[in-house]
Parts: sequence; structure tokens; C-alpha cells
Amino acid sequence: MIEPEGLKGAPEASEPGGTMSTEQASAGGCGAPAGGTPVSAAKDAGTQAVVQGRVTRNGSAVATGYARLLNAGGEFVAEVPLGEDGGFRFFAAPGSWRLRVLAPGNVRAERTVSADIGKITELEVAV
Repeated sequence: MIEPEGLKGAPEASEPGGTMSTEQASAGGCGAPAGGTPVSAAKDAGTQAVVQGRVTRNGSAVATGYARLLNAGGEFVAEVPLGEDGGFRFFAAPGSWRLRVLAPGNVRAERTVSADIGKITELEVAV
């Protein structure tokens, strides 16, 4: 099971109790929160398979947008907003995954990544 960091139990904007702030609605129209929580680098994966990284544009953090994890068949599995440092983190099942980054201005990037128990897979995504 995938557990995106920081979203456990959070309502979606379309669910009762879930709302989209003015900042989210105006962030290029993508609904991403601007400058989410920074993602500190994990030092030990323990018994987890961790996929984490940072999204940058021209060397600067992209703090507004989403990182999505898709399975090998291309189906959506999990999504997290980018942190203020452009960071993201997923606790994934072992195997091959597709990471998709979406940001304002019709920015989209994809990377294939492999997750392994006890390892942290680091990605730097320049858009």
C-alpha cells in the first residue's frame, strides 16, 4: 500500500470538508497548494521502500504542483503536493513505478523509478 507523506486522512477538495483555498485556486489553476511542507531527507528506509526527491526549474525549487505515483500499468496510485523545497516522498511497495510531476504553466515531467525494501530511491526532476 502507498502512503504519501502528510496526506493521511486529509479530505480531497471535492469531498465534504475539503476546500480549495484562494492560493490553491490561483496557483496557475492547478489547485496545488503553494509552498507545502518541506520534505526533509530520510536517512534510513528501515523496512520501507521509499521514493523521494525534489523538483526544480532553472535550479530553483518548484513549490507549487504535485508528484504522482503510477503503477506499472499507468494507473494512478498516490499523489502529494510538492513541498516548499520542491520535495516529495512516497512509501511504495517494491517494484517499478512511474513518477509524474505536474506544475502550473502546463509543466509535466515523468520518470521511471524502482522501489526496493530498505532503500531510499532519490530523484532530482528538472522541469
